[in-house]
Amino acid sequence: MTTRSITPTRTLTPTRLVLALVAAGMLGGAGATFVAGSRAHAAAPAVVATANAAIGGIAAPDFSQIAQRFGPAVVNISVSGMKKASNDDADEAPAAQRRGVPGMDPNDPFFEFFRRFQGPNGGFGGQREMPVRGQGSGFIVSADGTILTNAHVVRDAKDVTVKLTDRREFQAKVLGSDPKTDVAVLKIDAKNLPTVPLGSSQDLQVGQWVLAIGSPFGFENSVSAGVVSAKGRSLPDDSFVPFIQTDVAVNPGNSGGPLFNARGEVVGINSQIFSRTGGYQGLSFAIPIDLATKIKDQIVATGKASHARLGVAIQEVNQTLADSFKLDKPEGALVSNVDAGGPADKAGLKTGDVIRKVNGQTIVASGDLPALIGQATPGEKVTLEVWRQGKREELSAKLGDASEKKAQAARADESVGKGKLGLALRPLQPQERREAGVDGGLLVENAAGPAALAGVQQGDLLMGVDGKPVQSVEQVREAVANSGKSVALLIQRDGNKIFVPVRIG
Repeated sequence: MTTRSITPTRTLTPTRLVLALVAAGMLGGAGATFVAGSRAHAAAPAVVATANAAIGGIAAPDFSQIAQRFGPAVVNISVSGMKKASNDDADEAPAAQRRGVPGMDPNDPFFEFFRRFQGPNGGFGGQREMPVRGQGSGFIVSADGTILTNAHVVRDAKDVTVKLTDRREFQAKVLGSDPKTDVAVLKIDAKNLPTVPLGSSQDLQVGQWVLAIGSPFGFENSVSAGVVSAKGRSLPDDSFVPFIQTDVAVNPGNSGGPLFNARGEVVGINSQIFSRTGGYQGLSFAIPIDLATKIKDQIVATGKASHARLGVAIQEVNQTLADSFKLDKPEGALVSNVDAGGPADKAGLKTGDVIRKVNGQTIVASGDLPALIGQATPGEKVTLEVWRQGKREELSAKLGDASEKKAQAARADESVGKGKLGLALRPLQPQERREAGVDGGLLVENAAGPAALAGVQQGDLLMGVDGKPVQSVEQVREAVANSGKSVALLIQRDGNKIFVPVRIG
């Protein structure tokens, strides 16, 4: 289903988001359908994929026994509900319906006549209730009817119907859903149902064969296979999920279905695809089953899932920023802002710190940080390894609750320029400082050359250079003179802060 409407698979379209300071783009998500948990302890699977025909000298597995034995535990999910939508929403309704005459051809000679009787606005604009329907997949994890699927599969759903492979249908109750991880738990009133065994996504290796079963485009119990392309993928959709990337054919309707390993164990929930067309293009993403079962446990126990919060705004570390902060390689999450009074602030984190490890786990891309923190429990203590002013430091932080306040993430692309910095700066007047809510910084009166190419604009506030606060033009000159081939400017605009890398030589 699609991301915004209720259709079978959620689709990641290539859009990218960056603060207006730097040109960039955002990656969207595509997956399965609408609508996270405890691990079901099924009997150890006796079914293992056997060797089939050799491909390039390597034997490909025969998944027929896995599909035959565990296919009956994969269900089709149909949803219906109502959703508030604008009449001019191009993504949700046909042209005639958007213009106030549902089902009527706009070229019909009576179209304008009937349109005038569609209400005070002639059927244009405004909010209205629109029926939504969709299909997805799920799988049974307990014989008494507990089912795992995606949160987006059951979003906005009023009625949820689960259909088994033996054609029996049940009305399902949504026990809870967690949009942050895109996991939902359903319950149907039945007994002695077939179940799937759950494995461990941590044991999964890149290159291993995997199998998906679901209902792409409504074709129930369809099987597709491929290999694990990567693990721990971070997608810029404000998600806490370290996705499993595969090349398994996944399409709208596959969302919420299981991803099996060659031993017949579920290792993931098919959730999203990256696509320019809305259909499969070789990039599929699954939620690790270890994370999904953890969310399921919380939902079954409390009806909801909780996530931890560190309280920082972060951005990607590219090569230019790595050079500016004297890092050996462009890895980590660069802290561009620290929430006052938040967990990070209390732990001693500062703007300009680069978080490189959390509890010993390396942060490669900035998206790794929210994925790790989001899986932790509010109140949990974590050890952070940070890079500050060219030195490694270790801090301890007690995590807060993400439901209290969202952490923001910004991503900066590399900007290239040569020559001088290209900034005309002046100190802020006392009134300007009060209005901006800052204690220091310099006003950018004009931006040209490398700084302008990097995205710095007139009216921005320059708060720091290479992680050091600046109060005067002389401090900026000194910092630039002592820098290497690039500098990292901490820019504030409209209350938001981001490090902008600028090449100066």
